[in-house]
Formats: sequence, C-alpha cells, structure tokens
Amino acid sequence: MAMLLLPTPAATPIRLEKASAFPSTTLLRNLKHSNSTPPFSFQPKNRNFPSRFVLPVPAVSDPLGNSTAATSVGLANSLEGVEVFDLSGKAIPIVNLWRDRKAVVAFARHFGCVLCRKRADLLASKQELMDASGVALALIGPGSVDQAKAFSEQTKFKGEIYADPNHSSYDALEFAYGVATTFTPSAGIKIVQLYIEGYRQDWGLSFERDTVSKGGWQQGGLVVAGPGVCNILYIHKDKEAGDDPDIEDVMKACCS
Repeated sequence: MAMLLLPTPAATPIRLEKASAFPSTTLLRNLKHSNSTPPFSFQPKNRNFPSRFVLPVPAVSDPLGNSTAATSVGLANSLEGVEVFDLSGKAIPIVNLWRDRKAVVAFARHFGCVLCRKRADLLASKQELMDASGVALALIGPGSVDQAKAFSEQTKFKGEIYADPNHSSYDALEFAYGVATTFTPSAGIKIVQLYIEGYRQDWGLSFERDTVSKGGWQQGGLVVAGPGVCNILYIHKDKEAGDDPDIEDVMKACCS
C-alpha cells in the first residue's frame, strides 16, 4: 500500500513501516470522485443504524417513553457481561462506569491514533464543566492495559482510561469497522491538519500486533449515560475515522 508522508519537524523524523495507516493522495482523490463502491473487503457493521442520536432526559415524575426506554434498555442489555480493564489491570463491568453516576465515555479507534488524541484533548477542554455538573470523563481503547498506560503517559489525559483488549464493548455497541471507514478523504485531510497543529501518531502503538490485527480498522464513538445502567442519554457512533461528535450535544446531555 502506498504511504502518505505527513509533515513533521526535521529534528524528529518519523519512519513509516511497510503498512501505512494512511491512504495515498491518489487513493483519496479517486475515492472522492468515484461513484462506485470502493474495492474494500470490509464494510461498517452498523450501516442501517444512525451514527448519532440523542435520547431525551426523562422527567423524574415521568418514566421514559416506550421507544426511548426500549433503546436504552437494548443498549444496556447488549453490554451485559462486557468488562474493561483499568490501568492496574482490574476487570470492571463497563456499565459500572455509569451505574451510580453520570459519565461521558469516549471510545477511541486505538491508543496510537492521532485522531483520538485530538478528541481526548477536546473532551479534556470541557472537563471543568463536566466536573461542575458531577459528570465523570472516561476513555476506552481497543487494546492492552500496557497500551492504555502508554496513552495515559503520553497524553496526560486527566479522565479515567480503560482497555478493552477483546473489543467486546465495540462489538456490543456495533461501532463501525472496516477499511472503507478508515481510508476516507475527510479523514486524510483531518490527519494532515492535526500534524500541522503538532499532533503525532504513535507508530509503536499503531503497529503492535493487537492493533494491526484487530484495532487498525476499528472506529469509535461516545456515550453519555447514568446514573443507572439503562439511563443512556446520548450515543454517537463514528461513521468514519475522525467523525467527531458534536461537543455541544455532548455537553447538553451532561448538563441536563
């Protein structure tokens, strides 16, 4: 596969391995102007599911409507038995992240992803407002605890960080997956912009075996939920790499 060499200071050159995480300029141009389906073998799992919806917050005296309740319960049921691991390696049921509190839970593509580092900073910029509203901030990545620790050390992310080495939460929530959702013109443009801003991909984490075999084509998302396992207020599913949620919608769900 051809490689896109992104700008970087001469003092810190980046050596790309054989398998580049980014498409070539030619591929981006062809995808942008092509009316045919890209010749990729993977397709998003959630083609028929909306990438973003906001569930109305129920009044205390009025239970959730049937459709909203069914959606929230369905999402919660899909996560039953799913565990993530904190930085000490302790297994935690994912629904415990919002069982007794409200929480913003972000799902990264993988721990080396430059797009995810930007999203982590975007969420961290709102952390004071979240804290003032009693909302916890957490990030989950499809990788090992060691990868999660490396991400924590590199980004100085102040929220909670968890690893999902089996991708169980991503599968349960039916987040998009595939080459066609990763190599897109808009993702390529965003990556170039982030490199200009000073963000960098961690190639060591990106080319670790678990990431290459499982996480390389994974897309993420974001959930606002709690308190209460079935009290899922907002969910965003990335349609492609770099498809960030509307931060104002996220904050409305946090502060309502």
